Amino acid sequence: MRVGIMSDSHDNLPAIVKAVSVFNDGDVEMVIHAGDLVAPFVSKPLKMLKAKLVAVFGNNDGERLGLEKVLNGHIYRAPHTIDIAGKKVLILHEPDGLEALIKSDVYDVIIYGHTHQTDIRTGRTIVINPGETGGWLYGERTVAIWDVDSGEVEVIPLK
Repeated sequence: MRVGIMSDSHDNLPAIVKAVSVFNDGDVEMVIHAGDLVAPFVSKPLKMLKAKLVAVFGNNDGERLGLEKVLNGHIYRAPHTIDIAGKKVLILHEPDGLEALIKSDVYDVIIYGHTHQTDIRTGRTIVINPGETGGWLYGERTVAIWDVDSGEVEVIPLK
């Protein structure tokens, strides 16, 4: 199983469209957005996903009620825990307490955003920050694909 991961898209519609294309072409079965979608109009390109979407709110998601309405049960308050193919996955936006969460050995995978910088760690607990999908802060637009079976994570630049 392959899972697409994105974060910090910050209303950048062309970047979201490109991310959706990467995920659709990459045969992912689920896409996780680790927060900061920002406004409800981002739902239009996200509806083109062939995969199931799971998202959490970030600190810049200004119109939460609108996002809840358009994403219709696919966005949650962080922290949010899900099971993916028997793996316990924690989805955050802000990495508060990240090191303690990693050391706790409670989660198989921790996904977060907020920093706009990639952070991929392997080990007992896999840590994934896909970087910034929007590219506003550092100018690099990236997403990640996690292969659940092998544990490998690939960071993909959005050109």
